[in-house]
Amino acid sequence: MKIEEKIKEMGLSFPTPPTPKGAYKPVVRTGNLIFSSGTGSNVNGVRLYTGKVGLDVSISDAQESAKLALLNNLANIKAEVGSLDSIRIIKLTGFVNSAPGFTEQAKVIDGASLFLEKIMGEKGKHARSAIGVCELPFNLSVEIEMVVEVQSTI
Repeated sequence: MKIEEKIKEMGLSFPTPPTPKGAYKPVVRTGNLIFSSGTGSNVNGVRLYTGKVGLDVSISDAQESAKLALLNNLANIKAEVGSLDSIRIIKLTGFVNSAPGFTEQAKVIDGASLFLEKIMGEKGKHARSAIGVCELPFNLSVEIEMVVEVQSTI
């Protein structure tokens, strides 16, 4: 089953690629690698799950935020390559807008990592960093960026 079909089967809609909110490109491709810019959990232009995780946003909501941010990243990557079935995830970096003393960043970013494995199998398993930060643009709770490899065979 194709990745987009799996996403729809889970009751999720695949988003329209988000429009950059600054002077940058959503993705940059060099050879077989694509580097994505950070995205948040915007749905139809509305920012969801804003605020500090551990204060304003629960861990479970932050995990959902990470999953939605990941979907926005995949939408940008799909716009570049045409099919998500031709990619393998190399590295995922998750930034968590953390309340003072919050140390569960890895658990938050699991919301994106486990979702990737569910929809992509082995091609979704990746290296990862989960980083706590004191602020994110637009008060997002989570921001996700990725490095993916475009494979020559599907």
